[in-house]
Amino acid sequence: MKIGLLGYGKMGKTIEQIAVDRGHDIVLKVNSSTKSYTIEDCDVAIDFSLPETAVANISECLEAGVPVISGTTGWLDHYSEITALCKKHDGTFLYASNFSLGVNVFFELNKTLARLMGKLPEYNAHIEEIHHTQKLDAPSGTAITLAAGIIDHSSFESWSLNASQHKELPITAKRVDNVPGTHTISYTSEIDSIEIKHTAHSRQGFALGAVVAAEYIKDKKGVFTMKDVLNIS
Repeated sequence: MKIGLLGYGKMGKTIEQIAVDRGHDIVLKVNSSTKSYTIEDCDVAIDFSLPETAVANISECLEAGVPVISGTTGWLDHYSEITALCKKHDGTFLYASNFSLGVNVFFELNKTLARLMGKLPEYNAHIEEIHHTQKLDAPSGTAITLAAGIIDHSSFESWSLNASQHKELPITAKRVDNVPGTHTISYTSEIDSIEIKHTAHSRQGFALGAVVAAEYIKDKKGVFTMKDVLNIS
């Protein structure tokens, strides 16, 4: 499979290593200094760029008929526009706030726990996420996905970094050197606490999931998620 990398930072380079190890060819590497390129040469494009360039990158792929997956966060205000563009061009698109296979299992575990805890109003829910200092957006896309899973199964109506309202789910975002990503969900009452946590040890898990997702969508049409890739109903 011929893969184009839209964004060639630390994540792009890790994806390149894993893709080559799995027998794929990297035929395009785009970073901030790239002046022009041809996306049509790619079987699949993988976007790990910046929030301000992700929408243009994804749109270009869809208009050119190139399947594209994106792990860039911070642009989701335009998600409905992108899915509409995908349908218009009979294209292929997959977005994930986190491509780690373990994190996507963690998403499902979070929803299951939220369904159980939603029946126990004496527990207060809280999300904490910790990432490396180079991460620009806060909270992380992963934390937002976790928050959505809780909100869907509780009395919370929204999330906030500075939750002050009764119906706001609080998220704490920390930035620490050399931390790939840690997400903790806690439920605390006066009696006890319940906690689930996912800790990434390196970027390898994110990169592997991105390549697996690219392999999955190569010959498909439509809008997909990691639940499709992992066959999670």
